[in-house]
Amino acid sequence: MATTTIPATLKLTANEFVKRLKSYQTDADKEKVQRYFKSNGKAGSGDTFMGVRMGQVFLVGKEFIEMPLQEIEKLLVNPIHEVRAGAVSIMDWQARRKKTPDERRKELYDLYLMQHAGINNWDLVDRGAMYVIGGYLFDKKRDALYKLAKSKNIWERRTAIVSTGYFIRQCDLDDTFKIAEALLKDSEDLIHKATGWMLRFAGDKDKKRLVLFLEQHGATMPRTMLRYAIEKFDKKERERFLGLKKAG
Repeated sequence: MATTTIPATLKLTANEFVKRLKSYQTDADKEKVQRYFKSNGKAGSGDTFMGVRMGQVFLVGKEFIEMPLQEIEKLLVNPIHEVRAGAVSIMDWQARRKKTPDERRKELYDLYLMQHAGINNWDLVDRGAMYVIGGYLFDKKRDALYKLAKSKNIWERRTAIVSTGYFIRQCDLDDTFKIAEALLKDSEDLIHKATGWMLRFAGDKDKKRLVLFLEQHGATMPRTMLRYAIEKFDKKERERFLGLKKAG
């Protein structure tokens, strides 16, 4: 990954951010990212790509961590995928930072939901949802997540389950299992993967609870979701739960 030198007089504007990203663009990376997202079905469909590696996007995002909210919003409505990824990365960096005031956390949360149309890929959701949405809601009512879980928009549903990752980090597992149950009949593979991922993560904290969930739902849940959920189980355990699918 390339190193960055932060200009002493960096302007924290959307235009400056885009200019900085363009300095790392390569045709080879553009070809790679287009091919990668094209092979991932819905992910990336209709997107425009600049050709900047995501690791570099995140580094530039950290440079712009102090960017004002109105400038971040300009990035979120940009048609270029890496620019929007940069916006979400800046939001994530701000949400993770301990000194970020509650008022700004609320603004980041509201902006994410208001401009969710621009957060239209699994990588954007996975970068921002856990801290921007989950981190903000941790000590609040979480009704918004259940509303998102019922959305017709695949990325809003993915936000619902991935956001619970923050709760899992605090050993608060109830919403993960409840939302996972609500998504058991979802038709989208990218929801199956995200839900299985969060179930596996919850199992790291409380394996017995995951096992009980799988014993109840393993026979009927999507196979991909099940495989992701049991990834850390030993071979014998994996075979037992995969056997529930065959028996079901």
